[in-house]
Amino acid sequence: MTLLLNEEQSMLRDSARSFLADNAPIAQLRQLRDNRDPAGFAGSTWARFCELGYAGVLVPEAQGGAGLGAVEMGVLMEQIGRHLSALPFLASGVVAARLLHAAGSDTQRSHWLPRIAAGEAIATLAVDERPKHRPEAVALRAERRDGGWLLSGSKTFVPEGHVASLLLVAARSDDGLVLLAVPRDAAGVQVERTTMIDAHNTARALLQDVALPDDARLPAGDEAALQQALDFGRAGAAAELLGIADEVFERTLDYLKQRKQFGKLIGEFQALQHRAAALYVDIELARAALAKALRALDTAPQQAAEAVAIAKAKCGSAATLAAQEGVQLHGGMGMTDQLDFGLFMKRARVLNELYGDAGFHMDRLARMRGY
Repeated sequence: MTLLLNEEQSMLRDSARSFLADNAPIAQLRQLRDNRDPAGFAGSTWARFCELGYAGVLVPEAQGGAGLGAVEMGVLMEQIGRHLSALPFLASGVVAARLLHAAGSDTQRSHWLPRIAAGEAIATLAVDERPKHRPEAVALRAERRDGGWLLSGSKTFVPEGHVASLLLVAARSDDGLVLLAVPRDAAGVQVERTTMIDAHNTARALLQDVALPDDARLPAGDEAALQQALDFGRAGAAAELLGIADEVFERTLDYLKQRKQFGKLIGEFQALQHRAAALYVDIELARAALAKALRALDTAPQQAAEAVAIAKAKCGSAATLAAQEGVQLHGGMGMTDQLDFGLFMKRARVLNELYGDAGFHMDRLARMRGY
């Protein structure tokens, strides 16, 4: 199993980096935050992102996408992390697209996947109901009623739920877990935007006696399909965390090579060299873990859970360490909003929680290995 990018994947990385640097830099996130933008992302930037085919990277060619894989998705997510780009790609183009592709009916796939790839619709998975990620604790009820479904319950931390056209809702029925496609404008659906500490957005969703037809159910939607879609999301979040770690490390290294104290560059002090070297090693370990997870998702997604759990936990800890070291090695000004390190730190904190923090994945790994 090669862990290096091929020529096409490297070209994708370079083109995405250039596009995001020009169209979705950190300055745009600051503007969105300061203006309290109701969408939380720039519609024109998202439209261009989709025009370039990025949003459809996991959508099959038959449904208007690029028909690529997890490695290419990870390449894009790393660049999004580097630039802190506010885009609904992870929620819609990764998790929802993967779930619809794996578990949806032919009609659901043909209707929604082309629209997701083109950016005409945003879809998102609504699974969590507690303060922490616990997909096994789904309690929202789905009852058979008049040949269809009746949903009652609530969801929290629904990524991009405030702008989504489609909610893919995990619910509990008498037969076990079911996944249902719920239009956001369906009667009985109430969505409340929640602005997170990182200036990105999630939503709370309240479903009060939402009546759906029988074909709203994703026919292959079960625990396995849900976990597989979540694993794609976890790998995407891990890739974004790695991009954060890379960017913060490069900025910190540049500062160590420029800042002088006591007549010497601070990068000449051995104690700081040791800290930079330790951080570099930690990031490279995270990179290797992520590369293995992405390849596993492409070759055998049903067996990728262990690799994904390791990658999500390791990339989260590496990004957290990078942000903390970036702040500390920049001294007092590292704490100010003038620099970007606080934004990187906040985004890393939210991504650590998204789809399970390190504790969740270490416990998951232990259980998979029989402990």
